[in-house]
Amino acid sequence: MTVHRIEQSINGRTYQIEAMLVDPERWRAYLVSTAGGSTALMPFYGTTAEQAVQQLTNWLTLAHQPPTFPV
Repeated sequence: MTVHRIEQSINGRTYQIEAMLVDPERWRAYLVSTAGGSTALMPFYGTTAEQAVQQLTNWLTLAHQPPTFPV
């Protein structure tokens, strides 16, 4: 099993992300909980580990942005 683990800082929070090869051209990226297993957050997929991690990172960036208020 091929797994890549990275630590990513997003909006001041640190996340442990794993990307796992699930098919010859399909990677799944997901957050790792403090207990070491995956979290309930849905996984993100890509054709490379980097692409899957980037999709998850993009979502986390949007999800944890400070709210913006209309002017």
